[in-house]
Amino acid sequence: MKCELDWIEGRARLYPNAVGIVDADTGESWTFEQLNNRAIRLASFFQDKGISKGDRLGLLAPNHISYMDFLFACMKLGAIFVPLNWRLSQEELSYVIRDADLHFIGLHRSFQGNEDWYEAFAPLIHIENNNYLDALDTGGVSTLQAMDEVEEADSLAMIYTGGTTGKPKGAVLTHQSIMWNALNTIVSWNLGRGDCTITCLPMFHTGGLNALSVPVLMAGGKVALSSSFDAEQAVLDINRYQCTIVLLVPTMYHMLVRTKAFEHTTFSSMKVFLSGGAPCPYGVYEAFAKKGLPFKEGYGLTEAGPNNFYIDPSMAYQKKGSVGKAMIFNDIKILTSDGKDAEADEVGELLLKGKHTFSYYWNRPDATNETWKDGWLHTGDLARQDEEGYVYIVGRKKEMIITGGENVYPLEIEHWLESHESVNEVAVVGIPDEKWGEIVTAFVSLHDKSRVTEHELRAYCKYKLAGYKIPKTILIVPDLPKTDVGKIDKKGLLQQYSVS
Repeated sequence: MKCELDWIEGRARLYPNAVGIVDADTGESWTFEQLNNRAIRLASFFQDKGISKGDRLGLLAPNHISYMDFLFACMKLGAIFVPLNWRLSQEELSYVIRDADLHFIGLHRSFQGNEDWYEAFAPLIHIENNNYLDALDTGGVSTLQAMDEVEEADSLAMIYTGGTTGKPKGAVLTHQSIMWNALNTIVSWNLGRGDCTITCLPMFHTGGLNALSVPVLMAGGKVALSSSFDAEQAVLDINRYQCTIVLLVPTMYHMLVRTKAFEHTTFSSMKVFLSGGAPCPYGVYEAFAKKGLPFKEGYGLTEAGPNNFYIDPSMAYQKKGSVGKAMIFNDIKILTSDGKDAEADEVGELLLKGKHTFSYYWNRPDATNETWKDGWLHTGDLARQDEEGYVYIVGRKKEMIITGGENVYPLEIEHWLESHESVNEVAVVGIPDEKWGEIVTAFVSLHDKSRVTEHELRAYCKYKLAGYKIPKTILIVPDLPKTDVGKIDKKGLLQQYSVS
């Protein structure tokens, strides 16, 4: 195969004894040479079992060394790595496994007990511990036959999207997609051998796998893998491993900034805290600003990288809510509803282009054609770009509310309500209405022991928002349901409270 595609072998050649992965649960670690050898062993096993280019290999596991084993083995073989979302129901998981037509499933001990159900779909590899490869007939590290026919355009991974509507779609990422996302991130974000991150986001999604884990490894840095998220423990781990960059979703930051550990820690090694997956409440910005800590937002999606923007941490607070400017090796544009390039601060749909983008949706040519038009990836997200070129995500195109002929963007209302001292989280939706077309409705959860009324919150809105943007209904609820990537599940919220 082309040498640039098997970059883990190149990294092992240059720095064989440098630690690349640490298991934050057990303390075990692996050098780049050991990571490469593990990948060769697993690839040899699959090759002996008849696995060839294009075959799909699934993995059901919490964050674990096996993710890297499977990814790098697929990289060497030309097979397609399919990480499985363990938060799905059995019915949903069954759909994904059948849709992907898996040839093997790696099953971590955390999900054993129902092996017969999984084995009905594909042969299993039992992952009892970090040394699970010892139980396989891998033939050592020298038996892997060369796979010269693997090309950049060949598929390497298939990650199922975590959308809140419809069935999950398998976004197919090529060797080129994953490699260029990593290279673009390394160069644009200035990553290097001295960098370290801890991965708490689930690695069955692109945020856990491709946002930082792969780029930091490719740069020669270190990645600590945590099988679960605990806010207090996360602070301890950031310090223990001297992390320099960390990616969490807003829900995690909500918890982290309220811990005693956060209050008493200086985070001396950290270059930047990065938030992604959903728009971040401004209160989180304030919590980091009070401690003088660099904090910024990113933007991404499974189909594009996920990394697309960079903003200097020194500018992030001044440009609060901005995801920055397009990175070095990708391009963006914003189109209005009539297909014209948006003017400064005019809202339109965000389009992306670059070698980091996905190839197609597995078994979904209709969805692929809707997303790819004239060489541009249509994200379905609304954005605006200010006069200095900084981009702000406004919300999902499908979530825009039209009330009385006026366009209302939920994120603006959510940010304002979240700035109230009693408010924890907010979700704003449009409810069908005979008179107005849609009415603006807000679901609000409060901080512990806080009290505030709907009337008081509506009065608070009048300080900032135009009359047509003020929610006609505000429902105060115990908490807001989340999707498996930490986003507020607005569809589930409407179903839960029977609002339609």
